[in-house]
Amino acid sequence: MAVPGIPTVRETGSLQKMKRGGRSWDWRGWKFMLPFALVFIFVFIVPIVYAIWISFYQKRMVGGTVFVGLANYIRLMQDAQFWDSVRRVALFTVVQVPIMLFLAAAMALALDSMKLHGSRFFRISTFLPYAVPAVVSTLIWGFVYGAKYGLVGSINNVFGSDLNVLAPSVLLAAIGNIVTWEFTGYNMLIFYSSLSTIPHSLYEAASIDGASEWQIVRRIKLPELRGSLAITVIFSIIGSFQLFNEPSILQNMVPGNSVTTYYTPNMYAYNLSFSGNQSNYAAALAIVMAIITMSIAYVVQLRSMREQMK
Repeated sequence: MAVPGIPTVRETGSLQKMKRGGRSWDWRGWKFMLPFALVFIFVFIVPIVYAIWISFYQKRMVGGTVFVGLANYIRLMQDAQFWDSVRRVALFTVVQVPIMLFLAAAMALALDSMKLHGSRFFRISTFLPYAVPAVVSTLIWGFVYGAKYGLVGSINNVFGSDLNVLAPSVLLAAIGNIVTWEFTGYNMLIFYSSLSTIPHSLYEAASIDGASEWQIVRRIKLPELRGSLAITVIFSIIGSFQLFNEPSILQNMVPGNSVTTYYTPNMYAYNLSFSGNQSNYAAALAIVMAIITMSIAYVVQLRSMREQMK
């Protein structure tokens, strides 16, 4: 009931909108976002800005920290060790990622076929390696690879062979096996969740029309995996270019100097910063690697979007 002389709720709202230039501002959503925004700014944005800032400086024995502009980036472009590490992780990505995603897709298709006995145990057991920390996984596989004390050493003793999985020529493949073991189950769940959105009535209709199991997989299931494939490829590329834990742990388990301080870009940046006291140069390296990784991921995303629009 309206009281003479006192504006109603609707009139009050109209007055507030008029005072604000006809716009109604509601800050309740921002209040909910504030905790995340603060953490995101101080944990993600501030370190990136700081890394970019210090990459334009250089610590010197005489004169302290001085502004050098793009000198660190020019030096990085001519650094043979840096480009050697980039080529190594690029080779690792090109070989390891397709193998891992193929195995993940095959496992997801096997689960979705509903013909796999013990599917719950299979799903849990394949995802379990992802729950194991990377350091622990690398230590486990390092002892398995050991030619003197591990499973490989026991095989050599039994058969009189001289197998060495940690040899420099096959070390990158051994690391790829560890990463594949760790993340295949994770990617499998992404593929499986995508397949679970397909109604089973579509499979029944295809079977009635005479489609074989392979035709159902090829015409129905595989096209459905395009979106999830793009996500897994992007995540896998980012993870491969950030390779650090596995070679860093194996560095103390591999005989000789097979794992160098610049084996991967992340290892190179870490050793430059904490062992070589070159944090400014390491910051420039990190920024360049971030640009390279984002560029590749962006190209993959654009290509996947074009494929989905066809």
